[in-house]
Amino acid sequence: MSTALIIVDIQNDYFPNGKMELSKPELAAANAAKVLDWFRKNTKDSVYHVQHIASDPALGFFLPDTTGAEIHKTVLPLENETVVTKSFANSFLETGLESKLRENGVTKVVIIGMMTHMCIDATVRAAVDLGFEAVLIEDACATRDLSYGNKTVPAEQVHYAFVSALNGMYANVTSTDAFLQKNN
Repeated sequence: MSTALIIVDIQNDYFPNGKMELSKPELAAANAAKVLDWFRKNTKDSVYHVQHIASDPALGFFLPDTTGAEIHKTVLPLENETVVTKSFANSFLETGLESKLRENGVTKVVIIGMMTHMCIDATVRAAVDLGFEAVLIEDACATRDLSYGNKTVPAEQVHYAFVSALNGMYANVTSTDAFLQKNN
C-alpha cells in the first residue's frame, strides 16, 4: 500500500490580513508543517499540494496572480513535489489529482489543510468515493465561524462537527501527535 500526503489550500488569504481569514490558521499550518516534514523524511514522491485559484473574481479570495493565492511559507512545495491547481472545493474535481495518485500506486491518502467545512470535507469524501483509504489529521486543518440567519456557529464547533461527521465512515481522524507517534 502506498500512502500520499495531500495538503489542501494552505494559502496566504486564510492567514491574518488575508481576504478570508480563518480561526487559528497558524496553529494548523504549524501542525501541517510537522506532517509534511515527516513525509519528506520517510516517503518518496508522495506529497501533493493543492492550490485553489478562483475561477470567478466574485469569490473575493484566491484570485489569480495575487499574493493571497500563493501557498503559505510554512508548507511551500519543493521542486520535486506535485502542485495541483483547482477551482472547486473538491480537490479531485476537474484536476489531475486522481490520475497522479493512481499513476504512483497510491491507495491511502493523508489529508490536511483548509477549510475544514468546505474543501477538506469535499476532498475527504471524494477520496473515499474514488476508492482511497483516508486519514484526516484534524489539528492540521482550520476553518472559520459560520452564520445562518441570526445564528453564528463558532469555528471550533464548525471544525469538530465536520471532523466528527467524517470520522469512521469516511476517514480515520487523528491528531498530528498521534499520527507521528504511530508512524515513528
